[in-house]
Amino acid sequence: MSKDEVVCVTGGSGYIGSWLVRLLLDRGYTVHATVKDLNDEKETKHLLALEGADSCLRLFQIDLLDYGSIVAAVTGTVGVFHLASPCTVDEVNDPEELLEPAVRGTQHVLTAAKELGVRRVVVTSSISAITPSPNWPADVVKREDCWTDVEYCKQVKLWYPLSKTLAEKAAWNLAKEKGLDVVVVNPGTVLGPILPPTINASMAVLLRLLQGCTEEYPDFYMGPVHVKDVALAHIMVYENKSATGRHLCVESISHFGDFAAKVAEMYPSYNVPRMPKDTQPGLLRAKNGSQKLMDLGLQFIPVEQIIKDAVESLRGKGYVM
Repeated sequence: MSKDEVVCVTGGSGYIGSWLVRLLLDRGYTVHATVKDLNDEKETKHLLALEGADSCLRLFQIDLLDYGSIVAAVTGTVGVFHLASPCTVDEVNDPEELLEPAVRGTQHVLTAAKELGVRRVVVTSSISAITPSPNWPADVVKREDCWTDVEYCKQVKLWYPLSKTLAEKAAWNLAKEKGLDVVVVNPGTVLGPILPPTINASMAVLLRLLQGCTEEYPDFYMGPVHVKDVALAHIMVYENKSATGRHLCVESISHFGDFAAKVAEMYPSYNVPRMPKDTQPGLLRAKNGSQKLMDLGLQFIPVEQIIKDAVESLRGKGYVM
C-alpha cells in the first residue's frame, strides 16, 4: 500500500520509533526520522538497514530544546509522530533532566508543526499519564478520561509519570490554543523484538524479572503491549480521520503479578519471583481496556506471544542465556 506522503518521526532511533519507521517505510511513506547524534552508529545503523531506507528515509539530528533543529526535521512533512522524550523507570536525581525536554520538546514540536502546516500530529504519551491516579474510583476500570495525579507524583517523587503527564497536557493545551489536529497514544509496558542495539526501559523491566528482581512497579504498570501493535496504533490513529483524543494501548489492563506469573509459567528455567496477587492496588483488570483502538480495527497480539517475542529477542541479543 503506497501512501506517498512525507512524515516526521521524532525519536526515530528509539525502541518504538524504530518499529514505527519500519512500518511506515513498509507502507510507502517517506520518513524524516530524528536522532540525537548522526555520528552515533548505535542510533543510525539499524535504521539505515531497514528495507526502503535508501530511497525513503532521511535522518535529522535534533535537540528537543533547540527549536531550529526541530523545524529542519518537520519542514516538508504533512504528518508528525512525536515520540522523542526521556524514558526511565529508575530513580531520577534531577527531575528537570526529564521534565524540561519532555514538556518543552513537545511544545517545540507542536509549534513547528503548526507553523509549517502539518495536517495531524500523533503524540506518544504513556499509561504513566493515566496512572498513578489514587483518587480514581476503585470500582471503575481506568480509561482515557483518567489522568495521573500531578500532586501525588510530586509528593512521592515520581518524576517520569509527572514528565509524561505534563508533556501530554502541554500538547492538548497547544492543540486547543493553535487549532492543531492532535491525537494521542498511551502505551503500557512495551515489549517484543528489539531493533536498536540498546535496550529500552520496559524491556529492562522484563530482563530484571528474568534475573529474579522482585520490584513490583506499583505506580508504573497497567499491562503489557507488543511493540509492533504500538507502532501500528500510531499509524491507525494518524490515518483514521475519526480517531480523536487519547488512546490507551495495552493488550489488557492487568497487574504486574499476573505478568510475572505468566513469564514464570512459560519460562520455568529462569528465577522469576512469585508476587502477591495484587501488585497494583486498586487497578481493575480488563481485557478491553483499549476499546478505542479495537474499534479502529487493532487486534492485539496476545500476552503469551508478547512474552515469547520479547524473551527470544533478549536471548538473541545476548542479554539472557
